[in-house]
Amino acid sequence: MGAVITVVGLGSGDPDKLTLGSLKRLQAAEERYVRTKDHPVVQWLEETGVAFTSFDDVYEASDDFPSVYEEITRRLISLAGSAPDGREILYAVPGHPMVAEATVKWLKERCPEAGISLEIIGGESFLDAAFIALGFDPIEGFQLLDASSLTGADVDSRRHTLIGQVYDVFTASDVKLSLMESYPDDYPIIVGHALGVQGAERVLHVPLYELDRVEGYGNLSLVYVPASSDDQLRMRSFERLHEIVAILRSPGGCPWDREQTHQSLRKNLIEEAYEVLETIDEDDPDHMREELGDLLLQVMLHAQMEEESGMFTAYDVIQTLNEKLLYRHPHVFGDKSAKDAEAALGNWEAMKAEEKRRKGIDPEQLSVLSGVPRDLPALMKAYKLQKKAAKVGFDWDSMDGIWAKIEEEISEFRTAVENGLDAGEQTLELGDLLFSVVNAARRIGADPEEALSMTNAKFVRRFSYVEEQLRVAGKRPEDATLKEMDVLWDQAKELERAAKEYKNR
Repeated sequence: MGAVITVVGLGSGDPDKLTLGSLKRLQAAEERYVRTKDHPVVQWLEETGVAFTSFDDVYEASDDFPSVYEEITRRLISLAGSAPDGREILYAVPGHPMVAEATVKWLKERCPEAGISLEIIGGESFLDAAFIALGFDPIEGFQLLDASSLTGADVDSRRHTLIGQVYDVFTASDVKLSLMESYPDDYPIIVGHALGVQGAERVLHVPLYELDRVEGYGNLSLVYVPASSDDQLRMRSFERLHEIVAILRSPGGCPWDREQTHQSLRKNLIEEAYEVLETIDEDDPDHMREELGDLLLQVMLHAQMEEESGMFTAYDVIQTLNEKLLYRHPHVFGDKSAKDAEAALGNWEAMKAEEKRRKGIDPEQLSVLSGVPRDLPALMKAYKLQKKAAKVGFDWDSMDGIWAKIEEEISEFRTAVENGLDAGEQTLELGDLLFSVVNAARRIGADPEEALSMTNAKFVRRFSYVEEQLRVAGKRPEDATLKEMDVLWDQAKELERAAKEYKNR
């Protein structure tokens, strides 16, 4: 038969709202415990002769609330486990046992494992009092959030939002910072203290920035964020972006957006990706934020086209990505380990191979060169092809072989040009030369695409200096001689060298 733990809800704080059935159970119990005595109903009950043993000492001995709830649960199960069969251990909690009560949640999980019966008797929750005091109907859209784990992403401005567990001013400060991710600083917020408790109830209207300046936070405090239909408050949400893109593509939307196809936007996707790369090279966070948004728009447009055809949605894209990230990082989300980046990459490649097997593809039957995107920029593609080939031993033993190959390709390219071979032959020889140079880049651990981008940027800087100096002299580049421009080019090089030396001092 075993012992029984009976959980009784003490209500929101007003003794008059304690149910008659709960009162009888409380009075009749022989062994009573309460999570905390810091509750008006507990004080009233003890004045009437209903005494409790509290777990307030656990709060004092623990560093955080999860530890508190864990220890209380452990003690209750231990008490019940050592009690005679049929013995009732009555455990009283503030509010309703099934609303924001972690100890009850854990008791529900662990009592069956310990062979202990669990009975739960409800009570008025702080929600009941909040609906009355704050005057909103939860059917309009309502969410209850925990202040201890709140993030800006949790809040939906279209819903009435109650935030519980706002025990002190420090918690209120954390709540304020989370809300400021989505709401303006002066957004109207309501703080409720002891709602439903006659003579103690306080309802305070404050702008968001004053949330942590309010006095009186405690166990019976909450924060209420009124619902709003202002779409401006949703500008940080992915859902709003999805809506906007859908509207743009709808019959009443933008004619240009409606006409686009995957093919027509193909070049836009590439261009936006390169514009993001430019902001990375420039180390310009503000510009990067804007360009990343433009790149995300391309992703959203392509996903929206597929949603219109019924194939998949942007949310399916996110789901696939999340599943892939979880699966390919077993050293983070699974039982594998990775001591360094190389080991992590090894896990990633192993999981990619396993994914192929699940799709009926044998990785062993694939070409060593498979997996390199067809439309990569040529330098980048050459680099990736060579890396894959090198993994199976198709590589030079040392730089000496690479130097010899570069010299050979230079000679062949020069011969093709000097002998007047057709343009196609000259182009192929040039390609061979570039491919061999990519080999040298790979050997020294440099990305040839990045190296050429750096040189391009250097060329732009120096030529811009030449243009500026000619402009000061009242000339344009087309009016200057090559010798004049070479002199200015050398000046630009010298200025860069001097600036670099100064920086390295």
